[in-house]
Amino acid sequence: MTQDIAAHYRAKLRFETDAADVRVAQKAGEDFVLVDTRSAEAWAQGRARGAIHLPTREIADRAAAEIPAGTPVVVYCWSPGCNGGDKAALAFAELGYEVRLMIGGFEYWAREGYPVVTDAGETRYPVDPLTGVVRAAPAA
Repeated sequence: MTQDIAAHYRAKLRFETDAADVRVAQKAGEDFVLVDTRSAEAWAQGRARGAIHLPTREIADRAAAEIPAGTPVVVYCWSPGCNGGDKAALAFAELGYEVRLMIGGFEYWAREGYPVVTDAGETRYPVDPLTGVVRAAPAA
C-alpha cells in the first residue's frame, strides 16, 4: 500500500509544479518555456514574468512553430478553481511535449509576490500571508 502511495506522489510531482518552483527554475536558468494559456484579455491584465502567450485553443495550431520539439513546457491558467491549465497540458502532451502544470495558476504566482508583467510594465503584488511568507523590507 505505501508503495502505491509513494508512486502516486512521484507521478504527481513529475507532472505538476508550483509557482515557487517555477520561479526558482527561472532564476537558475533552467531550460523550459512557461506558457500562459488564458485569453488575450487575461494576458493583458497581467502574466508571469517570462511567460509566452499561447491560449489553449491555439496550442494544436501554433505550438510546433513557436516551441521547439523536446523543449519542456510549464503551463498555467487562472487559478486552482479553473481547469484550463489541465486542458492546455493535455494539448501539449498530445503533441509530444514534456509538460507540467503550474498548480495555483496565475493567481498564486501573483499572490506569492512574483513578478507580474502587464502591458503598462512590471509590478509585484504584496505577498498574501495565506500563500507565502511576508518578509520585512530590507533596512535602508
